[in-house]
Amino acid sequence: MNFLELMTALMPVLAVFILLVIMRLPAVKAMPLSLVVVALLAVIVWKVPVVRVMAASLEGLMIAASILWIVFGAILLLNTLKNSGALETIRSGFSGLSADRRVQVIIIAWLFGSFIEGAAGFGTPAAIAAPLLLTLGFPALAAVSLALIADSSAVSFGAVGTPLIVGVDQGLRQGADLAAPVEQALGEQTMGSYIQGVAQSAVMMDLFIGTLIPLILVVMLTKLFGENRSIKEGLEIWKFALFAGFSFTIPAFLVATFLGPEFPSIIGGLVGLAIVVPAARKGFLLPEKAWDFKTESDSIGAEEVVATVQRMPLYKAWVPYILVAVLLVLTRLNVLPLKKWLTSVKVQWNDILGTGISTGFDPLYLPGTIFVVAIIFTVFYHKMNKKDIKATIQTSAASMIGSVIALATAVPMVRIFINSGVNGADLLSMPMELAVLVSDAVGGAWPLVAPIIGALGSFISGSATFSNMMFSLFQFSVADQIGLSAQSVVALQVLGSNAGNMICILNVVAAASVVNLVGKEGEIIRITLIPMLFYVTMAGLVGTLFLYVL
Repeated sequence: MNFLELMTALMPVLAVFILLVIMRLPAVKAMPLSLVVVALLAVIVWKVPVVRVMAASLEGLMIAASILWIVFGAILLLNTLKNSGALETIRSGFSGLSADRRVQVIIIAWLFGSFIEGAAGFGTPAAIAAPLLLTLGFPALAAVSLALIADSSAVSFGAVGTPLIVGVDQGLRQGADLAAPVEQALGEQTMGSYIQGVAQSAVMMDLFIGTLIPLILVVMLTKLFGENRSIKEGLEIWKFALFAGFSFTIPAFLVATFLGPEFPSIIGGLVGLAIVVPAARKGFLLPEKAWDFKTESDSIGAEEVVATVQRMPLYKAWVPYILVAVLLVLTRLNVLPLKKWLTSVKVQWNDILGTGISTGFDPLYLPGTIFVVAIIFTVFYHKMNKKDIKATIQTSAASMIGSVIALATAVPMVRIFINSGVNGADLLSMPMELAVLVSDAVGGAWPLVAPIIGALGSFISGSATFSNMMFSLFQFSVADQIGLSAQSVVALQVLGSNAGNMICILNVVAAASVVNLVGKEGEIIRITLIPMLFYVTMAGLVGTLFLYVL
């Protein structure tokens, strides 16, 4: 590649970085402009036929539609629970667990947030956990920063496995078919089996990384927001923090191994809550003295919160979430007929514009449909009136406008990047050319670099799913070039995209707006950058150990 071709291959990252980060344009402007720049350079420099660019864009729109259905279902469910009073009841239930702020942040941000990530994803956990923490008396900056840090390990399997099932799967394809090196490497192995292997590798490595996140949360809480600015006060709870860490990562590992990538965060979060909440109530592994902030005036006592919500039993508020988890599991089990029935209905577009690019999805099988079923049940079960139902739909639809624009332009941009292998410049596809270049420069040290690439993708694109979609083939190709296990290297990409979720601009902006911290995004990123760097560094070291020693 010459310099102009190199800039073209890097443009999906550079354009978004310049427009979104440096120029600080909103995503609804930055992503469409990035699409235009990438498309023009693909045609002019990479010499990709215009019809292929158009076909890749249409393919991206169909993929975006499937993701938007998931996002809309998640937002609609959240607003349904908010307007029915269930969310307030759940919040009041959390407030009575422990007076220790360190325990509260572990249970709400880490465990409950992980469950929400598994069920909804796309920045939803921070948007839910941050207000919960704020209501319990956490400073706004602490609430949003800690919620973003906690939303990390669970991201691999967010929105019922979307970063893997959609991100990695689509990222390893060119059109409807697997990229040639991927197809050759898989042989008789199915793509579903391969992705499950990636999931298992990722969560196995995360046993050594994600398990430490609760400890990092409490240390940052006491160091940055405590009266004494003390690391020691956070470390006092290290036994309970590690206990809570393993209570999520071990069930997640078992589920990823035996069930697949859809359920680890959902079931891991629920199992973790079932284990840790009773332990916290009994003071298991907890110091005698509870930790709190400096002034009581900044916090809302547990008694006050409980008193404000008396209209719904706690079990009734949780039923919709439990229903979602149960339905998702039942519809994903191959031994039951539900999966076959739901996947029999397809939206398919083959040979788009005669280019050989094809795509499709199963609308009834998507998690968004499961969310809608749970929403309909909740409307009747919680006896919502017409006014609340109307407000729920209107609020949810209005909140989707920005996501529709951003997704409908970001995904086509990624698909142009991936489908650039057919061109008149005698070049491989953009990710393949980058893979050759980087593998020659870095060589065997690539496991240390791979998570950084994944984090960069999430930071720039605003989503772990997009990061995996953009860089999975790139990571696979580098591994292939230097003779490493592609499955393990793609797993490092997945872990890196988790870490990038902590500093993801779109998530930071969304979470900051929920707790009225608009304009403080830079300060939030400075806080979350520290654990992000820890995560990618640990992932690189653990990945190197797995690839070269074990």
